[in-house]
Amino acid sequence: MLDRGEIVEVAVPDLLPSEARNGRRRRFRSRGMLVRQSVNSSLVSVAGLIRAPVRDLESHDVGRLVDVVVRWDRGVYPQVSGLVIRIGSRRAFVHVADVSSIRRRAVQLGSTRVDLKDFERRPGEQLLCKDVIDHQLLDVDGARVVRAADLYVAHVGSRYWVVGVDVSFVSFLRRLLPARMSSLPTAERVLDFASIQPFGRPGTPVKLRKPHRGLEQLRPADLADLLEDLGRPERRELLSLLPPESAADVLEEMEPRHLRLLLQDVPIDQAARLVAMMEPDEAVDALRDLSEEDRGNLLTQMPRARATELRGLLTFPEGVAGGIMTTKIVVLTTNETIRDARQKVRARRREEDVDGLVVIDGQGRLIDDLSLMDLLDNDPDTPIAAVVGPPYPGTVLPDADLDDVVEQLIANRGSSLVVVDLEHRPIGRILADDVVDALVSTDDQRRWPWQPKGPGE
Repeated sequence: MLDRGEIVEVAVPDLLPSEARNGRRRRFRSRGMLVRQSVNSSLVSVAGLIRAPVRDLESHDVGRLVDVVVRWDRGVYPQVSGLVIRIGSRRAFVHVADVSSIRRRAVQLGSTRVDLKDFERRPGEQLLCKDVIDHQLLDVDGARVVRAADLYVAHVGSRYWVVGVDVSFVSFLRRLLPARMSSLPTAERVLDFASIQPFGRPGTPVKLRKPHRGLEQLRPADLADLLEDLGRPERRELLSLLPPESAADVLEEMEPRHLRLLLQDVPIDQAARLVAMMEPDEAVDALRDLSEEDRGNLLTQMPRARATELRGLLTFPEGVAGGIMTTKIVVLTTNETIRDARQKVRARRREEDVDGLVVIDGQGRLIDDLSLMDLLDNDPDTPIAAVVGPPYPGTVLPDADLDDVVEQLIANRGSSLVVVDLEHRPIGRILADDVVDALVSTDDQRRWPWQPKGPGE
């Protein structure tokens, strides 16, 4: 298997057309075996191979090819481990070591021996035709869901590798043509297999030991789009590949309809765990969209403290300050120092983003709202009491409607507001992006400045 960073020098005259015709050689890193658009004789179409004759050393037909077996448990390119061929009424397995050559329209064996025992899938194996072609895959580099119309196999060194996936509709139509024409690759849209994240299918528990490293580089919004485009089995698997904290961030970016369907589809304990890890305001929005029964079941599965917090937020009507605030706030007293504040931020940053720090007096009433910049502008030993002062933070009561919240946010000219109770004790924070989300979701008729006017307006 080609390991990451390993350099392999191979003659691939057909992967790079202009260079190939001149007989030039090129060095490829494992990540750099790019499948170019001009696909010719060095690549073999897997779809075109199906039902191709399998011949022995004397060129006698032994059977017909049924599928190509690969191992997909490590590396970026699946390695061909064998073939499944039909001999009479049996489906036999031929190890790749017994294969002399795989060509577009025929397979040549290097041995006259064929084990007639019926093929049984072994751990770590996947069938390209049955499990991959016509199924959904993730193109991690392009951050999109694709469907494999065909796969391309190349002979590199002494092994056969799956190096490309064809996602074009033309390739799907090509498979409907006669065998002599369907085996001709068409390279309208060929992706390098190094960018592909596979999915295990029912009955095929094969998947990478770890998720594609490119998934870690995608933004939560990109992953949310992918989840929304995937089918149910693939959606559940992608979710399982993500760390729980990342998965919760992704759920916060999903459209309400898709999020509701996902939470209803995954096991209830997993759904409860993910919702509990979401930001409180996002978790409340997700719970509001569920039926009363589903909402109650999820809350029952959560840690008691978290469930109590969310139940409290659910008592606020949708569209008021209490319904869109987050209760995760960092609290300071005037007896603490900037060093203490920095330590609290570091501890919280492992779990959540921190927008600011509220300062309270001995009775728990709000005094000030410090920004993260205040922590950088002052010496670590500076008392918090020496930092607080005008301009004082904008505040709203939990029952304030959206118009009041918007008015206070504009007047305050900050990125957030502090929500206080009747005793002026801080109970939450409203971020500017939460206000925008609330406005969009509650006012379908609102037209933003960048949106074009309708006819007659």
